[in-house]
Amino acid sequence: MKLLLFLAKRFWFAPFEKTLPEAANAPGPHEVRDAVVVFVHAEAGDEADPAGLETSFVKNIKWLAGKRGLRTVVLHSFTHLAESKASPGFAEAFLQSAAERLRRTGYEVTLTPFGWVCEWDLAVYGESLAKVYKALSGRSQPHNSSGQH
Repeated sequence: MKLLLFLAKRFWFAPFEKTLPEAANAPGPHEVRDAVVVFVHAEAGDEADPAGLETSFVKNIKWLAGKRGLRTVVLHSFTHLAESKASPGFAEAFLQSAAERLRRTGYEVTLTPFGWVCEWDLAVYGESLAKVYKALSGRSQPHNSSGQH
C-alpha cells in the first residue's frame, strides 16, 4: 500500500466523473479544514497479505495527526502511486473499515466518493513533515520521527 499524507490547511473536493459503474451516487462539493489528507493506493499484494495492514495504516495517520493535534482525516482512493492495483472491492472495504476504526477513537473522517475521479483543491502547511510518503506492507512498521519516510 502506498500513501501520500498531507497536513492540510484546507481540502476541497467535488465528484467529477464516475469511473466504476457500480459506484454509488456521489454527494456534491465538500470542504474540510485542518485535516490529515491521505491519498491511498491499495496494491494487489495487500489483498494477498492484509495482516496488520489496517493497524499500520491507522497508526501512521494518528502519528501524523498528532504532530499538529488534528482530529480530522480525509481518505482518498488515489490509484496513481504504483503499477499494481488491488481490486476495487478490497480497496473500498479497506478504506471503510479504516475510517470506522479511526471514528471509534474520536477522529472525524471523510471519504471522497469511491469509484469517482474528483476535482480537488489542497492547501498544505509549509513544514517538511506536512508532506509524507509511506509504503506499507501487511507487517507493522515503526514510525520515523524525522518525518523522512
